Amino acid sequence: MRLSDPKAIRALAHPIRLDLLETLGKIGPATAASCGRALGVSQASCSFHLRQLAKYGFVEDAGPGGDRRERHWQVTDRQMLLGDSAQVDPLVAQQLSRVVVEREAARALDWVNRSPGESDEWRDAARGMAATVRVTAAEAAEIKAQWRAILSPYLARDAAEVQNTAPEASTDDRRHVRYFMAASPFADIDLGDSTDDH
Repeated sequence: MRLSDPKAIRALAHPIRLDLLETLGKIGPATAASCGRALGVSQASCSFHLRQLAKYGFVEDAGPGGDRRERHWQVTDRQMLLGDSAQVDPLVAQQLSRVVVEREAARALDWVNRSPGESDEWRDAARGMAATVRVTAAEAAEIKAQWRAILSPYLARDAAEVQNTAPEASTDDRRHVRYFMAASPFADIDLGDSTDDH
């Protein structure tokens, strides 16, 4: 889903709503009560935020569940991207980006704190990496596109499985792993007049 509507972007820039989207993405269709239990939030609060997400097309009614008493919700898209800069108010985009980056930084630190208790295999597979390269804006966009292409088959597989299989039924050793890619262009550095005496 490509986001360009300022109201939709503002609606998304709320921690509980981002938590709800993440939870539904992991467990599949669920009620407000189930989401509330998973997040430690009241059912009423979850119900309100789910309705707000539905208003802007982030979630939809998944039809009645087994008990047929409560509405089940599901995500409409497992991947959301801000629209092109020309389509999105930069201050609105900044508001959402700030919330997302803060959440991702907290999540990365949580893994760092938990990782000593994990297997060598998982510590190696999930170790962070960083690099600084000189690229044009077009090259930076290509790196982002390649990163999306790498994840695309895994996102598609997960989306299909969430629709068809309860997470509890999984017998393999897969885990939910959060990937976050951010490019951070440096501010220009003023080196002063190169002819100055030192």
